[in-house]
Amino acid sequence: MNSTLPTYDDVAAASQLLSQVVHRSPVLVSQTLNKRLGAEVFFKCENFQRIGAFKFRGGYNAVARLSDEQRRAGVVAFSSGNHAQAIALASQLLNVSATIVMPHDAPAAKVAATIGYGARVVSYDRYTENREQIALSLVNEQGLTLIPPYDHPDVIAGQGTAVQELLEDVGGLDSLFVPLGGGGLLSGSLLSAHALAPECAVYGVEPEAGSDGQQSFRSGQIVTIAPPSSIADGALTAGLGTLTFPIIKEYARDILTVDDSQLIQAMRFFAERMKMVVEPTGCLGAAAVLNEIVPVRGQRIGVVLSGGNVDLAAYAGFLQTV
Repeated sequence: MNSTLPTYDDVAAASQLLSQVVHRSPVLVSQTLNKRLGAEVFFKCENFQRIGAFKFRGGYNAVARLSDEQRRAGVVAFSSGNHAQAIALASQLLNVSATIVMPHDAPAAKVAATIGYGARVVSYDRYTENREQIALSLVNEQGLTLIPPYDHPDVIAGQGTAVQELLEDVGGLDSLFVPLGGGGLLSGSLLSAHALAPECAVYGVEPEAGSDGQQSFRSGQIVTIAPPSSIADGALTAGLGTLTFPIIKEYARDILTVDDSQLIQAMRFFAERMKMVVEPTGCLGAAAVLNEIVPVRGQRIGVVLSGGNVDLAAYAGFLQTV
């Protein structure tokens, strides 16, 4: 894997490659919210993307750029769900075999979808086993190519196309709020925002229980933590990547956190007022805006809703939580 940091040129190249396969997801607004906040808020709805999340962008970009030899051997990835589905579908479309290492407590809907796209799933315990070691064993034993969920230049470049589209569709923004797990979406978004809207303040938002990104950003070095516990299952990473962190460190304004109750509040808002399903991880940026973690009044605000893949039984339970 090329370890060179990606640039906006890579995002632009990914946009061309992806133009015929990804959905140009809609940008939606809520007049109710705009009046409440005294701001213009534009939601980039990647919950309507293929596989229900932004991850398809980076996953397809990475698989499509494999050599013929790598395609014949197959790929392996590790993921709690959305990257799993992205690699599974991209591999199916490109006729590549895929093996996905998934935690045994991953949402059932995400596991079922991954298998439905033709991938082989290998389960593990996220609290006692190391998913990267499991994946690397498969690389060594079977000659597979590892495509990690965020720390990969082609993945980062692909993820950056979501914010590229947002800025093309709505023009300049004062602030942009992006969910943060391992940093693939945020770092790609930062490349696009810096190139297309350099005055825009970009914030990463992660679960309060897993504040490794905030600690890393504010200390200037990667901080790793024990596996966190949060309903934002797509952002339960122990640390930022060696490729994502330098981009975040250079271009982000700050890293914010929200708690699970604020995520549920945001999920309920989208269900009740905008009639759409957004998964907990997908609500991270929105929760920061809804709770005005930083001032937004009078601003044009972009918010990436990163996905909508959530187990329906769990979703119903979240919405009933007081």
